[in-house]
Amino acid sequence: MGEQDSDGSGKKVKSIKKDPAKAAGPKTGPKTGPKARPKSAESHTALVRRARRINRELAEIYPYAHPELDFENPFQLVVATVLSAQTTDLRVNQTTPALFAKYPTPEDLAAADPAEVEEILRPCGFFRAKTRSVIGLSKALVEDFGGEVPGKLEDLVKLPGVGRKTAFVVLGNAFGRPGITVDTHFQRLVRRWKWTEETEPDKIEAAVGALFPKKDWTDLSHHVIWHGRRICHARKPACGACPIAPLCPSYGEGETDPEKARKLLKYEKGGFPGQRLNPPQSYLDAGGIAAPPLGAG
Repeated sequence: MGEQDSDGSGKKVKSIKKDPAKAAGPKTGPKTGPKARPKSAESHTALVRRARRINRELAEIYPYAHPELDFENPFQLVVATVLSAQTTDLRVNQTTPALFAKYPTPEDLAAADPAEVEEILRPCGFFRAKTRSVIGLSKALVEDFGGEVPGKLEDLVKLPGVGRKTAFVVLGNAFGRPGITVDTHFQRLVRRWKWTEETEPDKIEAAVGALFPKKDWTDLSHHVIWHGRRICHARKPACGACPIAPLCPSYGEGETDPEKARKLLKYEKGGFPGQRLNPPQSYLDAGGIAAPPLGAG
């Protein structure tokens, strides 16, 4: 970034390097990296400034951040998002091509034989419950919305298997309407960053939403989720390879040695395939690697 900003405490914060492999702090050893912030109270103004700076930094680290579910229309996105519960986006992306090839519209899926759908969805786990949900939401789309995915939160959450998280994924990425997606990664990171102490998704959504302009909510969700999947992991966060370490109050919860932390990086940051079989060209141009189809390799 090259510039020096204030974090609201009157102190200067080091400029942050974009390469996570080089952003682990001084070279004198893992214990001399960025220190955790003192636990003294942070003013609301300082919190807003720090939160927005983290988002700006993440936007530069992940300029190609996007939904990691493959979809071509709102119907495919809502179905894929429902299927992504308790599994990876990669597994969903490997499974949905066969589903949408056989049932391309809500009308088709609404009339499907559940046993045939179950067989297709088996790799996603909880395939019986997910089959009931996707057939049920397809029937609701046909009967209540003329076969079209609605573009309003209050309508989306009426669909079987669709809660606020799924609804905001659809609104933000299929309709361009801002929303905050509070998944497990988002919850973990915003609490590590001390943006909120709330634990319930709707309260986290409200608390974090108050720190940012509404227009930023969808991209913010992508930035945070991508960082959680690639660097700030649940069990072993790669603190020593984290580009936003100087802004993190929880620095040191994970591996701080730069070399050891670098080995914890996932997806394109670690040189591995991402989640999508058909990612945006911008992702590929930036060095991202498309995921393999089901059964490959």
